[in-house]
Amino acid sequence: MRSRAGTVGAFARLGVLCVAVSVVLYGVLHVVPPSAGLDWSSRTISQYALLSNGWVFDVATLLLAAGSFAVLVALLRAGLVRGAAVAALLLWVGGLVGVVWFEKHNWAAGPSMSGDIHRVASLVAFLSLPAGALLAATPWLRGVRATQPARLVALGGLVSLLCFSPILWALVSESWTGVRWWRAIPLGGVERLLGVAEVVTVLLLAWWAVRATRPPLMSAAR
Repeated sequence: MRSRAGTVGAFARLGVLCVAVSVVLYGVLHVVPPSAGLDWSSRTISQYALLSNGWVFDVATLLLAAGSFAVLVALLRAGLVRGAAVAALLLWVGGLVGVVWFEKHNWAAGPSMSGDIHRVASLVAFLSLPAGALLAATPWLRGVRATQPARLVALGGLVSLLCFSPILWALVSESWTGVRWWRAIPLGGVERLLGVAEVVTVLLLAWWAVRATRPPLMSAAR
């Protein structure tokens, strides 16, 4: 028991550390030139990758992916996730890597296969994390003492989906409004709000993994 709890704690702490550093780097991009000059409300976060300090965005995103993977390992060691939840969380990690590997494209220069893949990777990442959180938490919501962490994880997933809903509405409504979806909403602001919600969800998953390996919670879950 102690060995497993120690392993879970180690991976969870590693994940939290990676995520925390990534958040700091994202914050730096918002206040240090030349990236500080971008309009937060309209420019997406991945726009930073096209600037001279774009490497900071790449490192931050890869750290977020690495931290999320470490948290997933902690969840697996704690016996909290399986099947579809694991697949969804792996898609979140893979989507983040894809966002870096296939750089955002300057669409003013014309179509781009890499740019299309970047968009798909972003969509996969944004949707996979809340799906994974909900899939992971749902089987535990019927527990007794394990419900509090599971409920918070599920809440994080739901809030993330709500933050994504303006993007979905913009995509769907484009057919009858004629307004391109990225102009119909303050896309940069929506994406940043969504990013905050999803980072919090990852941290909640890490906390859940640690809580689940404590003896009272383990005995209650049996």
